[in-house]
Amino acid sequence: MSIATNLGFPRMGRHRELKKALEQYWAGKATAAHLQETAREMRRAHWQLQRAAGLDVVPCNDFSLYDHVLDTAVMVGVVPDRFASITDELDRYFAMARGGKARDGQPGPTALEMTKWFDTNYHYLVPEFRHDQTFHLATTKPVDEFLEARALGLVARPVLVGPVTFLLLGKAKEAGFAPLDLLPALLPVYEELLGKLAAAGAGWVQFDEPCLVTDVGDDVLAAVEQVYSRFAAKAPAVKILLATYFGSLGAALPRVLKLPVAAVHLDLVRGPEQLDAALAAAPPGLTLSLGLVDGRNVWKTDLAAALATAERAAKVQRVMVAPSCSLLHSPIDLADETALDPAVREWLAFAKQKVEEVALIARALVNGRHRLADKLAENAAALERRRTSPLTNNPAVRSRLTTVTEDMLARRRPYPDRRVAQRKRTPLPAFPTTTIGSFPQTEDVRKARAAFKAGKLTQTDYDAFLREHTAQAIRWQEEVGIDVLVHGEFERNDMVEYFGEQLEGFAFTQNGWVQSYGSRCVKPPIIYGDVRRRGPMTTTWTAYAQSLTNKPVKGMLTGPVTILQWSFVRDDQPRRDTCWQIALAIRDEVADLEASGAAVVQIDEPALREGLPLRKADWVAYLRWAVDAFRLSAAVARDETQVHTHMCYCEFNDIIDSIAALDADVISIETSRSQMELLGAFSRFRYPNEIGPGVYDIHSPRVPTQPEVERLLEKALGVLAPDQIWVNPDCGLKTRRWEEVRPALVTMVAAAKAVRDRADGLPRPPA
Repeated sequence: MSIATNLGFPRMGRHRELKKALEQYWAGKATAAHLQETAREMRRAHWQLQRAAGLDVVPCNDFSLYDHVLDTAVMVGVVPDRFASITDELDRYFAMARGGKARDGQPGPTALEMTKWFDTNYHYLVPEFRHDQTFHLATTKPVDEFLEARALGLVARPVLVGPVTFLLLGKAKEAGFAPLDLLPALLPVYEELLGKLAAAGAGWVQFDEPCLVTDVGDDVLAAVEQVYSRFAAKAPAVKILLATYFGSLGAALPRVLKLPVAAVHLDLVRGPEQLDAALAAAPPGLTLSLGLVDGRNVWKTDLAAALATAERAAKVQRVMVAPSCSLLHSPIDLADETALDPAVREWLAFAKQKVEEVALIARALVNGRHRLADKLAENAAALERRRTSPLTNNPAVRSRLTTVTEDMLARRRPYPDRRVAQRKRTPLPAFPTTTIGSFPQTEDVRKARAAFKAGKLTQTDYDAFLREHTAQAIRWQEEVGIDVLVHGEFERNDMVEYFGEQLEGFAFTQNGWVQSYGSRCVKPPIIYGDVRRRGPMTTTWTAYAQSLTNKPVKGMLTGPVTILQWSFVRDDQPRRDTCWQIALAIRDEVADLEASGAAVVQIDEPALREGLPLRKADWVAYLRWAVDAFRLSAAVARDETQVHTHMCYCEFNDIIDSIAALDADVISIETSRSQMELLGAFSRFRYPNEIGPGVYDIHSPRVPTQPEVERLLEKALGVLAPDQIWVNPDCGLKTRRWEEVRPALVTMVAAAKAVRDRADGLPRPPA
């Protein structure tokens, strides 16, 4: 008998109800009680939706007010000392996520670092560990939410971040130990929690250990064996599902299958090849949870193929049917997308539809595929229409891709020569200041965009509104003293969606929101066909902004890898081909920006590291085509045009040579939350070009002080030459309020000038 189940569900709600409640609470417009009631209602609605869609078991404790890794850190008492004075639990939780509130004229504590959850665009908060770290069960959230689900009459399975993955995701804040060394101290807390879940009536508990699909060593596998052997001995009444996802277990598979657990989840979308080995090696009593429905993309499942896989497995082993991973990475319900082209819409499945697919596969296993012949035939017909649709194939685009040559991937002259030409065209002081691109998307900006899209504001009136905001931003930057300006991007909704709307081959949703971090949601475009630029996308606004000032204004573009990574990408051709199609479109835009007078062009690639495969054996192939995609988009620029790129919230150490191979004249990176730790990679590698290490954490409402920014710049001077350093925030500013942005940027400019004055005797860039 098979069971239809799920590993996790989106949190924000069909209409981002949780986002709105969070932001009302942070703004002081709603109480904690209102926030918690909204959260309870979201959990109830999502559980009942999944049950109605056909699940036998629903996940619980997959919900979070901000981040599930942060929840785990708080649950086991990993709260850094700088937050100890915040006595209110909810305030302390959000301070760890966003930074503490200023008190008595002093800034609050800095937030935890934030980075990407494996190779997704979801960001988690990085736990901080000391060598003498102690743990205790500080909250019973998993038990409380299990009891909530049971009170609704639901069969629920609590979801926990496994202890090994939790430690590996954290950071040692002192030298001399590794986070995994803390496992003996952590395990009793997990065992206490398991005991409480058993007492509450939980028959199953899901432990997520996605670290096992990465290149782990014997020490990690030994730790996993220790953990689950102890759990089996301490809580024999609880059945454990060990969940792995985002790839194949590879060489770890035999040892994982021998663990004393009741079930192991396998991602058969990312790692289909592991099933045969699992069926051959799994002990008779082990249940295999089959991840047959793609939890990270939006395409309909090939139900006949998935069912054939499930039938083959069920002949050998007890099975569950599930998505490949948590549906956290999927929009909620396709039913809300009434404006999509019907031809494209029928190819798609969102979280609700994916749960229905899981249930259908499980029912077909139990009742026989003949009982669901109509559903299977309907699915097969939709897949065939997609395969043969002219919407997916543009011969002109495919032909152009074949004309790309090696010469198109390289700038005309090397960086030292370009630098001379660029400084001659655009003289700048030492430690030049700039921002990453966007300025706050205030309520009036969002209202004007909504009114324009709804037809309540004419194109003429909307353009006048945008011109005024752009002019205000240019004037303000000049007054503050920023050296390289941006136009503010008031016309843009999202850095990927904006470009996708002007490219062929993209579709857009009305409510296809996906959580990126905290309350931040994005609406990824859907790439269903070959990609081509319809015409210039950014030149009008960049040229207008440049006409208002004698200072250089950056042309702002999103890079091809980031557009690829932050979209739902077609799965019927290699990702490399789609990425290079996008790169050719961006290349055309760079040429048009140059022709319109832009002296500086920024091509953002924050997702370059995110796209890196989880296994190092696969890195070389990915990095080759990803780096070449950037170079294809940028290399059309003349020597005197300065090309910037931007990356944020990821580790660079292991791909620093590939970052250098991008050959951008200037790279800006996130470093403020890590206190410039990331610059170590650039020091060891002796990065040859210019770098803007972020000195202002834009993901926190906290405004830095001038001494703090100066200290960060002084740290940068310890590893970089003075003529390499730019001064900028970590990332774009569109999610912040002007009340935070203005003082923060004034502080940043003042700190840059102060360090510039102290560095008078140091080498200067060539004039």
